[in-house]
Amino acid sequence: MQRVDVAIVGGGPAGSAAAHAAASRGADALVLEKGVPREDRDRLGPDSTDAAGILDYWVDIMGIHPDEFPEGVVQDELDRAEFVGPNEACTLRSTGIESSYDGFGYTMHRARFDDFMRDRAEDAGAEYRVKASVKDVETDPSTGVGGDDPRHVLSLASDEEIGADFLVLADGPQRTVTNRVLDRFLPDGRKASERLASTENNHIAYQEYRKFPEEVYDEVDGAITFWWGVMPGHTAYPWVFPNADRVCRVGLTMPIGMDLDEADDREAYALVREDDERVPSGKEYVRRILEREWGDEYDIEEDFPLVEDAGKTKGTETYPISSTNPIESPVDAGVCVAGGAMGATSAFHEGGDHVAVRTGAIAGELAAEGDVSAYNERWHEAIGDELLRNVALAELCRGYGPDDWDDTFRIGREMLAEEKGFGMFERKFGAGWGATKLLLRYQWIKWQNRCGRYVQLTEDEYAY
Repeated sequence: MQRVDVAIVGGGPAGSAAAHAAASRGADALVLEKGVPREDRDRLGPDSTDAAGILDYWVDIMGIHPDEFPEGVVQDELDRAEFVGPNEACTLRSTGIESSYDGFGYTMHRARFDDFMRDRAEDAGAEYRVKASVKDVETDPSTGVGGDDPRHVLSLASDEEIGADFLVLADGPQRTVTNRVLDRFLPDGRKASERLASTENNHIAYQEYRKFPEEVYDEVDGAITFWWGVMPGHTAYPWVFPNADRVCRVGLTMPIGMDLDEADDREAYALVREDDERVPSGKEYVRRILEREWGDEYDIEEDFPLVEDAGKTKGTETYPISSTNPIESPVDAGVCVAGGAMGATSAFHEGGDHVAVRTGAIAGELAAEGDVSAYNERWHEAIGDELLRNVALAELCRGYGPDDWDDTFRIGREMLAEEKGFGMFERKFGAGWGATKLLLRYQWIKWQNRCGRYVQLTEDEYAY
């Protein structure tokens, strides 16, 4: 049996960050990644899919400046975010949060970013193994660190066993291994696998890589654009994100297993047709948003061709997005859950690489020090404000329809004229009664979730 100090399940941003942090501090760290192929990556790697990019203050949360990246990771420098409703729109040109990054943000090539994170971990001395699927984990919490017997024994699909003192679970929002491990620490028949089931707690995302006409690319260049109130589902929206060389990612996120007949006022949504018997496919939604925005002047399939050497399969990809509140980890058993597996990436799906990297780095650092008991406290301190904001925004828009989004963007446009970025949410009174109501509701939701109450599975629920 191979013995390591830290075994890490999952080789995405959280797992690679944990490996780098642990190995940099002298620990023997092993990443176990099952590996998936992509059109735009030569070797197998993690499920490298993500929607947006990185905003300015996210650089500081992540702790890695883009100047450290090799060429090709950063794709487009951003100067704004466009929020478009059925009839109203709002442009965010500053987050209003101080940061070390001089700019609004950037989009990135996620597969190249993951390769950078892997190389960074290996350069620090970590081992990164691909085609290493973890079937099960057995944990003996009574076993001390550095003893003859490992606290954790991981069983691989290859029938190999790995022993480790500390376990970092970073297997993403599907939580294939995480749920199985956490179930064993919950008493009285309670199951993490039920509370965190991906079909109940996640959204499904679909995106295509399209080459835009030069005039249209000039129009969207520098902006991440979201359309709200054009398709049904809580926090469901299509997007366009510019990459390099006139390539844009066009995609959407929506709840898993949604029944179109349960949507209120389905005829009010611009991307739903009267003859739709079920929720349109991701591919169909993408075609419809492109037709709606640019179909009057362009032939979408001819003028916006798929870039077949990008994405998972011929310019397309489908992937889960965590849409659940975060969970705390059973640290007394030497287990840290990080990134998408802990639900930190997030309730509002604003993008999660920054919090994944930060939580993974905290877990790896503490594991190398031989004591992860402070992990939950540390990640609350590091990303708690970010999670609270996203949980509050997700709850704020629960039940919104097209008219609600128009009202919100009209009010938001007026509020942004008074205050930059997210600072507008901290005002006591904004631009008129509508803004005041919006602010008071947002602040009430934040107050209800204060002091870490946004967590849905707490450390004290585990039994050892």
